[in-house]
Amino acid sequence: MESQVHIVLAGGGTAGHVNPLLSVGDAIRTMDPTASVSVIGTAQGLESDLVPRAGYEMDVIEKVPFPRRPDASMMSFPARWHHEVARVRDILSRRGADVVVGFGGYASAPAYRAAHRMGIPMVVHEQNARAGMANRLGARWADVVATAFDETGLRARPGARLVRVGLPLRPAIARLIDSRERDARVSRRDCAQALGLDPDRPIIVVTGGSLGALSLNAAVSSAARELLRHTQVVHLTGRGKDVEVRDMVAQKAGADVINDLGPTHAGMGDYHIAPYLERIDLAFGCADLVICRSGAGSVCELSALGVPAVYVPLPVGNGEQRFNAAPVVDAGGGVLVDDHDFTTRWVARNVPAMLADTDALAKAGHQAWSYGIRDAAQTMASIVLGLVD
Repeated sequence: MESQVHIVLAGGGTAGHVNPLLSVGDAIRTMDPTASVSVIGTAQGLESDLVPRAGYEMDVIEKVPFPRRPDASMMSFPARWHHEVARVRDILSRRGADVVVGFGGYASAPAYRAAHRMGIPMVVHEQNARAGMANRLGARWADVVATAFDETGLRARPGARLVRVGLPLRPAIARLIDSRERDARVSRRDCAQALGLDPDRPIIVVTGGSLGALSLNAAVSSAARELLRHTQVVHLTGRGKDVEVRDMVAQKAGADVINDLGPTHAGMGDYHIAPYLERIDLAFGCADLVICRSGAGSVCELSALGVPAVYVPLPVGNGEQRFNAAPVVDAGGGVLVDDHDFTTRWVARNVPAMLADTDALAKAGHQAWSYGIRDAAQTMASIVLGLVD
């Protein structure tokens, strides 16, 4: 069947930008099988790998960062910017773009500018509670500004829409949500058993993302003895950081408590360690409590799943991680702890008490679920296709 619509998705850099982009692309294809979808990205971002692997064609442009301070790049920026905007105009013309959808990142800004000049309808999706520079630019021209959180600082132009749609979820998380809604108890058991855990006992999951978080690693591993009196621990340390965690757990609680994470685990201990888990949906699916940073993806996924969390915002940048977690914490779906306050003493005192109060923990999970949004990808697809003439 000949394609009637062409949608161009722009963005990338990190998985946090690329995963929502791909989820929306999949939802558009499902909603309108005649639609074609392509992506504009850079060769340096994760999109260069993830987009082709997901079956989408990608047009590559150069990364043109906005100068943040006076330096040599400021002098060359205007020429490089105009060159990439012109390149994007050629791409949009060649693709016959009906709508441009941007998700932030370096590839989005020139796409916004080119689409505006060409009069192509445009949607901006902002995943963080504090918008980045590219999406602040795009919001000036967009027909719809869609956000994962309220109060992002973005404003829609007169006549345009500003709407909270949530974060388009990764397929694995969406499938887990469906599984939990069919039978939460069976879903939890299956996830636990897939990781070599006992589904009949409490489980906490600790993760600082693929790169890990030294402060989370140190505080939790140093409290291993106290934690293991009450729970099983799944500790995802970040790549290259598992040796330090293993050494600390062995020092505090003995080497025999340590287990390699997975169904073919080595040993019989309750402190399960891995640098990284490709199927983190399995860990989230059996967790009674998660300890993590508060990146937009983590907050939105855990809220959508109804999993309570201890959020420890990354103590750098513009403080966006604190703003990401604040709404769900205010709704009762978790706890917010400053990085400098998240110590071994805090973990030993508070985490066992949280696990022991099963009624309060269940209520926190329900409050998280109530705040979460599970159909963002479908909502985005409907918005995008609704802009086609």
